[in-house]
Amino acid sequence: MYTVRPVVETGYENLLLVRLLLEMRMPSIRESSVAEGLTMEGILEKWSELKQVIMAEWGEERDALIHLFGKVRDEWMDEDLTTWIGANRYPNGDLLLGEYSSVFRPCHSLASSFPHSSFAQARFGNALLRELAGVTIPPEKIFGLGSGPKVEVLKQLQKKPEHQGLKLHFVEDQLAILKNVIKEPELDGWNLFLGNWGYNTQKEREEAETIPRIQIVELSDFSKKLK
Repeated sequence: MYTVRPVVETGYENLLLVRLLLEMRMPSIRESSVAEGLTMEGILEKWSELKQVIMAEWGEERDALIHLFGKVRDEWMDEDLTTWIGANRYPNGDLLLGEYSSVFRPCHSLASSFPHSSFAQARFGNALLRELAGVTIPPEKIFGLGSGPKVEVLKQLQKKPEHQGLKLHFVEDQLAILKNVIKEPELDGWNLFLGNWGYNTQKEREEAETIPRIQIVELSDFSKKLK
């Protein structure tokens, strides 16, 4: 799952991805036409196309899946927050609290002033920051699923009076989103960073190196920039 996780832009896609992986391994449960012979590389290269096919063949709808994904997470968080937090740790377990603590510590002093944008639903991102890092960000500073495309969020942020004259930085782990930002002349003033510890592939990082506007940032360098 971790190998193909970079294709997921919003949480509900995890449901589709897990089911597709199961169908690839278990012919007896296959209901899609694309599972047979599909490889991990094929998913990474053609996910946007595959997603449309399997949703149609499985009779699934985006809004319904988003609601289901959020509903299950809400119920899990309400019933057993500890295990939900544990399931959302970085793949190396305590690495999120250990190595990442150098990132989170500076966030305490910045939390009230810097905005946080995420494709995750805001309440989930806020819970992870609070429980794993001890960082509390005001709700109005968090832009999550439902706030609109990140490109539009950046446009809104740069127009705010309190951001006038400031250097604006956008750190993202999805190369496609950074490329969308570059397409918008209105956003030429943003410094763009691809976090190489996030959900992106080696191929994407190599492509990012060829784009002058994008800087690839290491976790250690990112934490230094916050101090």
